[in-house]
Amino acid sequence: MSGQLNWFRGGIALALVFLVAVWLVKPIGVSTQFVIFDGIIWNLFSDDLVQVNPKTKTGYSSTNAYLNKSGGKYAKNIANPLNYSYIFVFGIILGSFLSAKTKGPKATEKDRQAPEVWRQRFGSCIYKRYLVSFIGGFLVLFGARLAGGCTSGHMMSGMMQTSLSGYLFTLGAFATAIPLAILMYGRK
Repeated sequence: MSGQLNWFRGGIALALVFLVAVWLVKPIGVSTQFVIFDGIIWNLFSDDLVQVNPKTKTGYSSTNAYLNKSGGKYAKNIANPLNYSYIFVFGIILGSFLSAKTKGPKATEKDRQAPEVWRQRFGSCIYKRYLVSFIGGFLVLFGARLAGGCTSGHMMSGMMQTSLSGYLFTLGAFATAIPLAILMYGRK
């Protein structure tokens, strides 16, 4: 694939984005917005999932214990989803689209189906690639919600704020990812 940003320049650009985000609003985190999106869909088919409740800290409550935690914080975000974090996720999607349509990396037809390293190890069956990607994505999201944050929240934002949980999460992520990558792809 050609047209990728140099890793050093990309790292500097990412650090600047995080600094500006913290300075203007708050640290970046993304996985909570998947919970909010699920709740928005669920709320379309439920009459009592999210309710106005002046007795709570946020003014909202939920019949679901998870959405009701922190004084109804998630319930409030489901009722009023247009906030910084939710728009940030759509900004990621829009930025990716604009990058692909302008000067972003240009993937070959084969690279669009699966990266070369995957094809060399597992062949070019796209369904196998999609299945493994889905399972991996599900495990990452499940782990992120279990830990109360994702890689952007714990690893990038957490370490930037010198949070102990950020360092522990990063240590655990690399202690798991490196042996798994060696197991899947070999040492070459």
